[in-house]
Amino acid sequence: MVSPAGAERTALIDTAAIRHNVRTIAEFVRPAKMMVAVKADGYGHGALTVARAALDAGADWLGTAHVTEALALREAGIEAPVLAWLHTRGTDFAQAIEHHIDLGVSGWELEEVAAAAASLQTPARIHLKIDTGLGRNGSTMAAWPDLLQRVRQHQEQGLISVEGIFTHLAVADEPDRRETDEQLSAYRQALEIAAEHGIVADLRHVANTPAALSRPDAHFDMVRVGVGVYGQSPFADRSAESLGLKPAMELRTTVSNVKVVPAGQGISYGLTHRVDRPSALALIPLGYADGIPRSAVHAPVSINGTLYRSAGRVAMDQFVVDLGPADTDVQVGDEVTIFGGASGISAAEWGTASGTINYEIITRIGARVPREVTDTSAAAA
Repeated sequence: MVSPAGAERTALIDTAAIRHNVRTIAEFVRPAKMMVAVKADGYGHGALTVARAALDAGADWLGTAHVTEALALREAGIEAPVLAWLHTRGTDFAQAIEHHIDLGVSGWELEEVAAAAASLQTPARIHLKIDTGLGRNGSTMAAWPDLLQRVRQHQEQGLISVEGIFTHLAVADEPDRRETDEQLSAYRQALEIAAEHGIVADLRHVANTPAALSRPDAHFDMVRVGVGVYGQSPFADRSAESLGLKPAMELRTTVSNVKVVPAGQGISYGLTHRVDRPSALALIPLGYADGIPRSAVHAPVSINGTLYRSAGRVAMDQFVVDLGPADTDVQVGDEVTIFGGASGISAAEWGTASGTINYEIITRIGARVPREVTDTSAAAA
């Protein structure tokens, strides 16, 4: 398959894969509901594209980090329930309430959300977050009773409606870690304390993708899945294929230059790599400005179906591939796949080559790379 006409670089987004992944995970977690995280522009896949595909496949909720992300979904006509949970003093809570966006509340936001609700004379729908050990957002256990008391007061005044109580897991991607058990225990304790204050939510949600796939005791009423929907494994020792997931992004371009260099030639900035024989080099027109990690070393690429490795440092706009012997058949314009598709190369392999994780690889692909939405199920039909 060649890149779309005129495209110098392309991230192909397969909505059939997204729908497949949603259905696969939903079947595993049933009867729990499913929230699909479409934050960070749908993990780089396009928030609106993912939202529509996920809802079409049966997702119950959408999740965003910021209210602005949720508002963009509303502006595009998405009417499904949406939760936004990461706020600043500049967050427009009134807009969120007006557009029926549920709000995560960890503590300080409560009074501002209640004030916005009062000004609109419309109750805000909130999900209370308890920090059970991740150490980021969420009320501490010590502050939890006071938060609940204030919540109860605002609820009695008709300013808020508590729809959910949630937390986030720190090490669910390492199933043998005892900290997940400790976090679940703390969460259950928080639920008991909330009930003692007269606050019982219909939606208890804890599980992220790894917990959804490995901890049925963390499913509760709803799971919040992110990376699994995009066809990526959250586990270091299990592939997406073994989990029944299909990667939804294929990143590709074409060879922009081919030349033969003598033995001893240095490659790219810093000359961290030198060829030990006369070699053919291919130039790939993607760099760290496009989301290719500068830290990548000997990263895999597929050119015309053959696997090669990067050589030297990734630059802002390009990197070099060592094609081996000088009599290469590779030519300018030949198809290059960085990961995904039929290449057999996973985003996880690029993560390993870059000292990071597959989550970062797919999310960081830059705006200079056009997203081309496709549907392989339609093509197959």
